[in-house]
Amino acid sequence: MDAHSVTLALIVLVAIALVFDFMNGFHDAANSIATIVSTGVLKPHQAVAWAAFFNFVAIALFELKVAATVGKGIISPDAVDNQVIFGALIGAIAWNVITWYYGLPSSSSHALIGGMIGAAIAKAGTAPLLAPGIIKTSVFILVAPLLGMLLSSLMIIGVSWLCRRRSQRTTDRWFRRLQLVSSALYSIGHGSNDAQKTMGIIWLLLISAGVTTRDHLPNWVVVSCFVAIAMGTLFGGWRIVKTMGQRITKLKPVGGFAAETGGAMSLFLASGLGIPVSTTHTITGSIVGVGSAQRTRAVRWGVAGNIVIAWIITIPASALLAALAWWLGGWVF
Repeated sequence: MDAHSVTLALIVLVAIALVFDFMNGFHDAANSIATIVSTGVLKPHQAVAWAAFFNFVAIALFELKVAATVGKGIISPDAVDNQVIFGALIGAIAWNVITWYYGLPSSSSHALIGGMIGAAIAKAGTAPLLAPGIIKTSVFILVAPLLGMLLSSLMIIGVSWLCRRRSQRTTDRWFRRLQLVSSALYSIGHGSNDAQKTMGIIWLLLISAGVTTRDHLPNWVVVSCFVAIAMGTLFGGWRIVKTMGQRITKLKPVGGFAAETGGAMSLFLASGLGIPVSTTHTITGSIVGVGSAQRTRAVRWGVAGNIVIAWIITIPASALLAALAWWLGGWVF
């Protein structure tokens, strides 16, 4: 390819990555706003604007450790070319579209990881895969929702004890206000972890093209990724909100506060450790934790089970789609 063609290919792939980032916000908007909408604190259009603003605020609060993990810790940059990035992104986007259409809250994050793995294997077998980063990410597929479940359970038990002498009306009134804080915290966690995943894959692309080094992530990548995920959240879908906010378990403001706060704490920890986790898994675990702490029958385990099945098949399904996209990319690159 001549210099003009190389530049054009980079522009197209960066644009596709930002489309994925936008879809991540769109697809995962429910994670940030489901509880605050379902408890009636904000209307959907108000909630998505609130969440989008705090998605972007995260730009000033966290180091770019997750971007480093995705960019340099999942597959070797030495094995990456335009075709691999194309396959990874198209595979992840295709899986996001499928799960969004059917209203399944699967993970955009793990769709991207699966896409990267599938495209890399399609090109060069398992040699480019970096086991430490993949293992760390895989372990947190389980740890993130369990941690969210534990923290939100403890939160709802503690809050219920503190408010035991308050009337239900007084408690609801206070926690309707506090949910504005907890949803903002969760949106910051969402932005800090999810926007960095797209930064990571753009960084990987730029390293492979010789545009930047493994030690420098350009500022324009950081800003554009936060803008894209915030805009995606602003236009986020309602289908998944219903599943997350009411079909798993009925939530009151105090429960919504506990779920969001427990989930936000989990995301802050993961972002601080540089681990790309699923905001979908985390908030689902938190909602289940709230419901089960109140009474086990409050959780609709059938719905939760269907969500878990979607989680399990996300990485292999997106990997398969990415391998197919990699093959199709051979006609383009």
